[in-house]
Amino acid sequence: MQVGFIGTGSMGAILIDAFIAAHSLAPDKIIAFNRTPDKLTNLAARHPGLRAANSNAEVAEESDVVLLCVKPLEYRQALEELGDALTEQKLLVTITSPVQLVQLEDLVPCAVARAVPSITNAARSGLTLVEFGQRITDEQRRLVLSLFSRISQPLEVSEGFLRIASDLSSCGPAFLSYLLQQMIQAAVDETGISRESATFLTTQMVLGFADLLRQDVFSLPSLQERVCVPGGITGEGLIPLREHVPGVFQEVFRRTHAKFAEDRAAMSEHLQLTATERSEAARESV
Repeated sequence: MQVGFIGTGSMGAILIDAFIAAHSLAPDKIIAFNRTPDKLTNLAARHPGLRAANSNAEVAEESDVVLLCVKPLEYRQALEELGDALTEQKLLVTITSPVQLVQLEDLVPCAVARAVPSITNAARSGLTLVEFGQRITDEQRRLVLSLFSRISQPLEVSEGFLRIASDLSSCGPAFLSYLLQQMIQAAVDETGISRESATFLTTQMVLGFADLLRQDVFSLPSLQERVCVPGGITGEGLIPLREHVPGVFQEVFRRTHAKFAEDRAAMSEHLQLTATERSEAARESV
């Protein structure tokens, strides 16, 4: 099986690195294209055997599965450049959430799927959210799940819960990273501990915390209860958190959902324009 990548920016490169590290894909089974030649050159140098294509069309022609890893408003150009290379036998996998699969199916002749990765996939961990279009076959479904299972736990989600699932699994690492950085900064400001020491202590805490959850030693509530003994120091520290944190993530999710709705509307208009132009071109050819 040949797998093609259109776009090797941040997430595209992370996926390629993770697939190769997990032995899910050999470099010579990957062909990729990027509009910025240096990104593609560096990727090919890092993974000898990976083929650098000269165009998006070449990626589609040479691949059984094509991962579309470009920004939402770059879809129009990418799909136009694919032309007739994306045949009915191919499988197109989008990694972005704003595009609706039904819209994508209107523009391409092949089966489509969605795989929303997380930066945690770089460590071959975390989730990949998957969704399948109407044309997907059982074999293609198994293929997608198998491919991503080597670098994550694939989780099929319905479109209605795609945004909140992405907030928790894909955006969550950034949210938690910000909170942890705030904790480190406060420790430095309040006590004079070095940033290096505070960062080390916090990082090791997070790693141990993750192991407790991974090994199912504690649930989140039981972990908090075990650490927070009555009348103890931890309980005193939780007081300001209980006063100020509730409501924060409601606002976070309201904002992410509002931006998602905005992006989805822009994406819908973007793809509709593409469909209209293709229809006009087809009429002119007749």
